[in-house]
Amino acid sequence: MATLTASRQNVIFVETAKMNYFSSDFKLGILGGGQLGKMLLTETRKFDIQTLVLDPSDEAPCTIACNKFYQGDLMDFDTVYEFGKKCDVVTFEIEHINLEALEKLEAEGTIVYPSCATLKLIQNKGTQKDFYSANNIPTAAYQKFPDALSVKKAYDLNQIAFPFIWKSTRFGYDGNGVKAVRSINDLENLPETECIIEDMIPFKNELAVIVARNPNGEIKTYPVVEMEFHPEANQVEYVICPARISPKIAEKARELALKVSESFSHVGLLAVEMFLTNDDEILVNEVAPRPHNSGHYSIEASYTSQFEQHLRAILNLPLGDSSSKTGGVMVNLVGEENHSGNVLYENIEEILKMPGVTPHIYGKKQTRPFRKMGHVTIAHQDINEARKIAEQVKKTIRVISQ
Repeated sequence: MATLTASRQNVIFVETAKMNYFSSDFKLGILGGGQLGKMLLTETRKFDIQTLVLDPSDEAPCTIACNKFYQGDLMDFDTVYEFGKKCDVVTFEIEHINLEALEKLEAEGTIVYPSCATLKLIQNKGTQKDFYSANNIPTAAYQKFPDALSVKKAYDLNQIAFPFIWKSTRFGYDGNGVKAVRSINDLENLPETECIIEDMIPFKNELAVIVARNPNGEIKTYPVVEMEFHPEANQVEYVICPARISPKIAEKARELALKVSESFSHVGLLAVEMFLTNDDEILVNEVAPRPHNSGHYSIEASYTSQFEQHLRAILNLPLGDSSSKTGGVMVNLVGEENHSGNVLYENIEEILKMPGVTPHIYGKKQTRPFRKMGHVTIAHQDINEARKIAEQVKKTIRVISQ
């Protein structure tokens, strides 16, 4: 069935590819109005493409930049369906969307990229892991459980052992829905939801590769990046491009990302997150079928940003040059601990004095601990120097409440 859907969409796209996207009546719909959508809208503004956005919050970052904003529940069938009927092409910046509504839109001729077939495989992390196994994609060993009680029973029966990684199969994001389980106490505090547990992998680096693909089958990969995570929040703190790994390892990561992309047959961007083990094996952690945190550096450091590339891909336009103009390090700006309420960016003027520094403020009025509020890119020919400046940025700027 997925193959038929993909084939049907390709036929539809051949018919609509003659449409004038630019300065015309063409309408692009974006499901989700967060920071990813806001940065995508920068590129639609550049090309003068009409945009409609749907998001649950009337304070979503996208409200200031789209042509029309609609407030509504992304998981509600009627809301998503009626929104999609207003659009020529629909894309998304978040995976938590009513899939049945998207499937109906596809069946009626609305183009949805990435496709429902791709999203269906990715929305549930258990299904995603099964997909890797079925397609001989290396990944950490895992088991699926219907709830936390089943995990505890498996431990009592010596079927699993500490330590392991617990993941909710649905609705996890930005480190939420992921826990390192090392003891009985950790086991007792697990949420009662469908989940997977994975072996805890000893690794040297966490890597990512973004793959872009359009309906014509043109494919481009971005350079391999290295990700450094906050130990408590399990969020990316720094993204370093290029990754400080050997060319041999970089090519191995790129080839694996291309295999993953080919297996999903996606259209748009696919961010492939990977572990580089102590034995120099590369294992796929998970994927995201959209612009991704690991590609934010590309706005300043690449010839074609990930957001412009996603737009080119879903509109079946020629893909842009994905290589880097310079080295780039991205620093996530998140709300500080013990601060909730109206946001204040302290010392932002100080980081603006630093060489190669560009801040991106997402437009969220309320901060809370570890909430993503913005990012800063440091562009520099010397990646090690860029990393030093990134550390200085991290120590200087504070995202606090007023």
